[in-house]
Amino acid sequence: MATHLNIPEKRHHKVQHGQCSYTFLLPEIDNCHSPPSDYQVSNSLQRDAPAQVDHHWPISRIRELENIMENNTQWLLKLESYILDNVKSETAAFNLSAEQMQTSTTLETGTNLITQTAEQTRKLTEVETQVRNQTNRLEIQLLENSISTNKLEKALLLQSQDISNLREKNSFLENKVLQMEENHQDGIKAMRAEKLHVDDLLSKQSELIGVLRDQLSEAMLNNSMLQRQQAFIMETVTQLTNLVSQYNHIPVIPKEEQLSFPDCADAYKAGLTSSGAFCDMDTSGGGWTVIQHRKDGSVDFHQNWKEYKEGFGSPNGEYWLGNEFVHQLTSQGSYILRIQLQDWDGNEAYSLYDAFSLGSEGNNYSLNVRGYSGTAGRTSSFAPTGTAFSTKDVDNDGCSCKCAQYATGGWWFDACGPSNLNGIYYKSGSGPPKYNSIKWHYWKGPSHGMKSVSMLIRPLDY
Repeated sequence: MATHLNIPEKRHHKVQHGQCSYTFLLPEIDNCHSPPSDYQVSNSLQRDAPAQVDHHWPISRIRELENIMENNTQWLLKLESYILDNVKSETAAFNLSAEQMQTSTTLETGTNLITQTAEQTRKLTEVETQVRNQTNRLEIQLLENSISTNKLEKALLLQSQDISNLREKNSFLENKVLQMEENHQDGIKAMRAEKLHVDDLLSKQSELIGVLRDQLSEAMLNNSMLQRQQAFIMETVTQLTNLVSQYNHIPVIPKEEQLSFPDCADAYKAGLTSSGAFCDMDTSGGGWTVIQHRKDGSVDFHQNWKEYKEGFGSPNGEYWLGNEFVHQLTSQGSYILRIQLQDWDGNEAYSLYDAFSLGSEGNNYSLNVRGYSGTAGRTSSFAPTGTAFSTKDVDNDGCSCKCAQYATGGWWFDACGPSNLNGIYYKSGSGPPKYNSIKWHYWKGPSHGMKSVSMLIRPLDY
């Protein structure tokens, strides 16, 4: 096949096989001389397209072209076989490469899985170790609890044994007591009968003693009241005698015709208007019965219960009229109380109560007072209603310190309270204050002594 210098651009033949394409340059027959008629081509490449048909070619030329076509067909078959072989080898190589890549990926994935599995195995081992440790600790605690439980069971068993022993002893003692009671039942019955007889005798003796005591108290009270009434009458007679000697126109009342009055108010209404023993006929309209008076400290007021019950002192000086007498006097009607006070500077004040009475001795001569007014303080210094009377030998106050011993005298002490008109009489108000002096708290303070004090009562309807 001849070539020339001026070679035109060759045609490209492209064959597509699957994803691969193949391009080939096939020989051309242009510008070549026609071969001789007897020229035969065997197994040589031919051009792809025949020359233009020359209708005037001879039959030999046609046969020649048919041979050329057959050669070209054989060449194409060989080319196709070659391509198929190459494609098979490349496909095998490609499959091998793909398998290698897949194997590599699988190995990498397997490596990762092995790594993850190792990590999970490690974590699982740690968790297993922790679980084992926790299990060991729980086993130790269970063992300790078991030991403690065994100890408690032993202690409980010992206690149960002790209780059983005590029950046996108790049962034995009960049986013994029952036997002793059975053995001494007759003796006990006799002793009980004797005891009932003695109790009956004691009860009768106690009733008899009570009756005799009441009779004795009544006799002593009557005697005391008679003595006071006699003193009152004698004082009244003395006053009348003085009046007779003074005015000479009042006749002397014979002794057998002398009159008695229940209190100084009735005497005042009867015309006896001069003050004397037990009576104040001058203060605030007169008619006052004086139940307590102190002026010079000549009488000791630190007396016992009996003295305060019956009264003590002198009618012309200092005295306490007597709780029993005041109780009976205030029980016959409604009375008011006036307390007259004077300090060492000559200042005077009073406390007035609209109701006053004393309970019986059985009620410890309890105080009943209400309706305060006056100038001896804006608040009453008296103990509240219901306060019992106390002396140095009979303690009825609301304090564990025994106020009658601490503050001296007999009085209605309410936890030693703000007042005590029967305290110690000090001769002057100078010097340090003394808690046991005569005091009326809401006028002069808790320990300011008084120069004179009086307690006066008269009927409310005077």
